[in-house]
Amino acid sequence: MHPGSQATLMEFNRGRLDKGSEVSLSHSNMSESAKPHHPSPQGKVEKSHGGDFSYVGIDAILEQMRRKAMKQGFELNLMVVGQSGLGKSTLMNTLFKSKVSRNKSVQSNPEERIPKTIEIKSISHDIEEKGVRMKLTVIDTPGFGDQINNENCWQPIMKFINDQYEAYLQEEININRKKRIPDSRVHCCIYFIPPTGHCLRPLDVEFMRRLSKVVNIVPVIAKADTLTLEERESFKQTIREELRANGIDVYPQKEFDEDAEDRMINDKIREMIPFAVVGSDQEYQVNGKRLLGRKTKWGTIEVENIAHCEFAYLRDLLIRTHMQNIKDITGSIHYETYRVRRLNESNGHVIAQPSDHTAVQPKANGQLEEQLDAPQTNGVAAPHEALSHEM
Repeated sequence: MHPGSQATLMEFNRGRLDKGSEVSLSHSNMSESAKPHHPSPQGKVEKSHGGDFSYVGIDAILEQMRRKAMKQGFELNLMVVGQSGLGKSTLMNTLFKSKVSRNKSVQSNPEERIPKTIEIKSISHDIEEKGVRMKLTVIDTPGFGDQINNENCWQPIMKFINDQYEAYLQEEININRKKRIPDSRVHCCIYFIPPTGHCLRPLDVEFMRRLSKVVNIVPVIAKADTLTLEERESFKQTIREELRANGIDVYPQKEFDEDAEDRMINDKIREMIPFAVVGSDQEYQVNGKRLLGRKTKWGTIEVENIAHCEFAYLRDLLIRTHMQNIKDITGSIHYETYRVRRLNESNGHVIAQPSDHTAVQPKANGQLEEQLDAPQTNGVAAPHEALSHEM
């Protein structure tokens, strides 16, 4: 073949290959663009990194994760604990700027207003903001601390939290389990401290000491506008000292800081705990702006003004900066601790039962003994019976 014609043929073949790759690429783009409401991240990548030969596109995983999370939505379960009249429902409504807490029914009988035992009431809402959907569940505990004798009043709350762990565990160990297990585990417990200005009550210390081992606790000073700035700061310092003295580790726990950057951020939060908060779902006009606040004779207390109270810090911690971390610690620490303990208990129960049966088997039947021993060490199917009993 003539050298010139050979060169022409090579150029023609190269052109065909280039065309083929363009067609294949355009076909891929067409298939991606055919999907409604899901713009292809590759298009953005090609525009911004078209001239970068070394670019692979690993960072596109963030966009893929974002789209998947947007489809699935999010879940957040908050528990509020404290005496009646401390503004628990109002604070929840203020946090999410909507009526998310339980409605108080008007009861004619005064004796019915204070429950004789602690009740656990939960209400769920589907909230959406800028296309992000979240299922919010607020768990209230009316009756806590309202009795003359408050001995062991934390036990119903402890049982409720463990029951949610148990329900999640039962779903998790099912052979045909759901693709996405409904998460009813309590992610965070907001504990309301009365604004006495003196010190923690024995009830406060005992509750937080016991519950901090099973759930993330964030203590707040309720109705902080009843304290002066000096009283508030002194009260906060006293509470921090009492928490350290009693070995109470509230959120964010120092032992779970992942790196130096997290430690630095969380140290600032730990210095502010407990948050002195004021809640209000009433709007007022202040300097031409509509603000949430409490109106008094000497002025308006602005809920989101950090010079007036620390509500903004609490909101940022629970929603804007640490929400995912709170859920991660619930799943990887508190729930995992419960799961390991329950499976250990179940395995011990299962091993104790067959050991009596294997003792009566003849020693010559070694094959049968090995078959009986197999389910004991498996630890998957065997715990079903033992896990079903109450704690």
